[in-house]
Amino acid sequence: MTVQTTVPVGGHVREGRTLAVVSAATMLALMNYNATFSTLAAMARDLNAGTAGQTWILGGIALGTAVLLLAVGGLADDHGRKRVFVAGAGTLAASSVVCALAPTTTAFVVGRLLQGGATAALLAAGLGLIGHAFPAGPERARATGMWGAMLGLGIALGPEASAGLAELAGWRAWYAAAAVASVALAAAAGAALRESRAEARRRADAAGVLTLGPGVAALLGAITLGRGGWARAEVLGLFAAAVALLAAFVVVESRSREPLLDLRLLRRADFAVATGGAFVTGVAVIGLMSYLPTVVGRVLGAPPLLAGAVLTLWSGVAFAVSLQVRRLSAEGRHLIAAGLVLCALGDLALIGLSADWGWWRLVPGLVVSGAGSGLLNAALARMAVESVPPSRTAMGSGANNTARYIGASIGVAVVVAMATSGPSPTRGADVALAVCAAIALAGALAALAVRRGR
Repeated sequence: MTVQTTVPVGGHVREGRTLAVVSAATMLALMNYNATFSTLAAMARDLNAGTAGQTWILGGIALGTAVLLLAVGGLADDHGRKRVFVAGAGTLAASSVVCALAPTTTAFVVGRLLQGGATAALLAAGLGLIGHAFPAGPERARATGMWGAMLGLGIALGPEASAGLAELAGWRAWYAAAAVASVALAAAAGAALRESRAEARRRADAAGVLTLGPGVAALLGAITLGRGGWARAEVLGLFAAAVALLAAFVVVESRSREPLLDLRLLRRADFAVATGGAFVTGVAVIGLMSYLPTVVGRVLGAPPLLAGAVLTLWSGVAFAVSLQVRRLSAEGRHLIAAGLVLCALGDLALIGLSADWGWWRLVPGLVVSGAGSGLLNAALARMAVESVPPSRTAMGSGANNTARYIGASIGVAVVVAMATSGPSPTRGADVALAVCAAIALAGALAALAVRRGR
């Protein structure tokens, strides 16, 4: 009788520690991801970054995250989720020091790319740890809802924390603070987490990594440089390289016995909807919100702390909604479709932003869009781990977040290009909002069109 009562309690304690450490890491990773959003203007002045440089400052971490998520997800499943998680925390500490000391835009972007790799390890291994610790059912729904809520909370706190530290000691102060927090996270993870891995270890898919990463980088580079003319030789060359490399990735993965991404999973309705929904979320939601505080600051003349409040309101609502999604009994694809529709409606409510607007005019659109993001964060996290075999939860997380951050990399570049190419910041912002709303609505329709099981 004693054994039967104490083992479950110990199990619950370990599960609670796992959820606490992974949630803290997710919040820190997303705070750092969004740290540049409210201080971009000051960073651009200090680092002498033009429009292209600003695009890379915003999108560098998303690119680094997207390129490595699938790879580290597989490594976590095969070699230990705790080991990869702790390594990610250590890498985040080291790369934050690089960003804090960066003398040029190039050096800073290199640091952000490294931070992206660290973020990939924390997200993929962290969600894999949750998937292993919590069996399918209400407990997993609660845990993945909390994980999704931490995405929203990190987005809410990051811009404000970065802007607040910038007011006190300059924009570099955030990265020094992030380095210290990452060291503490690595120590906590080493003490609290329990190691887990797949029973059957797979070989590393080097060909997959070497085709996916450069392919995404070439695509982002082409979109970024395209502002100066889409017919230029270097832009066309990058587009051609992107098409060739990404096509090679598909061929390599379809022929590999142990692929980085098992393309057969796309035949599963839940996996296809989760991956496609994550990509659309990256393009139409994260890409837009990454640049919106800068637009608001320029149009309304708001200081960084007030401009960062845009993301705080949006992501604060997302945090609250994510915690309640576990109470909904709807199918995951229906939740994803509903989330994308709400994001689109929120975008449309923001069209017409001008210097005559008061702050209250932003609130309805941000609240509606935040509610949609909360639905998406929780639903995508749950479907990411439930749409793959139990031994591949980190790969499922990696695939889902890869799609999200590839979308975010592309979305940031596209939104910056649209927002800065109009006759005025207002007109450019309107175009970006309308296009992102249309993409979100198209994604919602696609999610509903996929038949269960196909």
